[in-house]
Amino acid sequence: MIFGETAREIVESIELAVRDGRMPAGGRLPTIRDLARRLRISPATVAAAYQSLAIRGVVVSHGRRGTRVSHRPMYKNRCGAQAPVGVRDLSDGNPDRTLLPPLADVLREIDSSLCLYGEPTTHAGLAEIVRQDFDECGVGGTELCVIHGAMDAIERLLTEHLRPGDRVAVEDPGFGSLFDLIMSHGLSLVPVAGDEDGLLPDALEEACRDGVKAVVVTPRAQTPTGACFTQERAKEVRRVLDRFPDLLLIEDDHANLISSVPLFTLHQGRKRWAYVRSFAKAINPDLRIAVMTGDDDTVTNVHCRMIVGCRWVSHILQRVAHAILSDSCARKRLTQAAQTYVERRDALRRALCTHDIGIVGRSGFNVCSP
Repeated sequence: MIFGETAREIVESIELAVRDGRMPAGGRLPTIRDLARRLRISPATVAAAYQSLAIRGVVVSHGRRGTRVSHRPMYKNRCGAQAPVGVRDLSDGNPDRTLLPPLADVLREIDSSLCLYGEPTTHAGLAEIVRQDFDECGVGGTELCVIHGAMDAIERLLTEHLRPGDRVAVEDPGFGSLFDLIMSHGLSLVPVAGDEDGLLPDALEEACRDGVKAVVVTPRAQTPTGACFTQERAKEVRRVLDRFPDLLLIEDDHANLISSVPLFTLHQGRKRWAYVRSFAKAINPDLRIAVMTGDDDTVTNVHCRMIVGCRWVSHILQRVAHAILSDSCARKRLTQAAQTYVERRDALRRALCTHDIGIVGRSGFNVCSP
């Protein structure tokens, strides 16, 4: 399966085996000495091949636990059985279409002028209203960056600051797509237990001492538990994080505009942090837009990387977001949507309790049976 006399040939043979599925994700590679003996080449040649594969994210080195093929998820259309008549499928995490602000009038009325190369990449009106919202809920940061959704922001942050093999602390249980994203870049997951009030401080401290380079956390509307930080728990978690000032903290506030609970952030006084606010759940998933802030260096690095790649998020999309966020009727509709989700979540909890199914979940779209 693995062949070659040079590092390049070994790399090509392993990559071919990974693409063909002959070396599945998580599969363990031979040790450097074993493969060198088998191929009758120098261990240094094998080491160079493994290092090249690790840099490219194809494999991940786990020290004494060996080198394994990294997780590279492929998108697959769900083709399972359809939900029976009368059963609502909630597994996709979509918002209720009827609770989203209507876009038809907004699309007819927004400014349709073009934004050309060299012009400001962030819509000034959107930046102003977002900063006002951030100030009201205690989010710090002076720099803003508009990106294509929360997952886009998290991916850019991780790839800009981490390298294959680095360890990332995540909520356990947590969001499966986030796990796929992290592992697809050759990063290792370190699960951190939590309860209805958020991450457990002792579990987080253990993960931090285990050498994690970043922590991804959901301050409210956590998936899949519906957990949210209380003020006291947030203080306890901040005290843990303060003992590890070089960690990159990423706060994913994906349900901010339709969350019925207050926001308690963790980034106060941190050296490296980012707070991401997505508009998918509240305005429309198809808008593909989020806003990120953080320490100046972190945000600037992401912004500079965007400039040499996708350049900017369409100003048409930014104008749509600005129009909705600046409209009092739309804001009222978002508040009503948040209350509707609360009522539905409480109704589901009561219904499950009648069947002796105990659940947790105080925010967002989710409830969870412990």
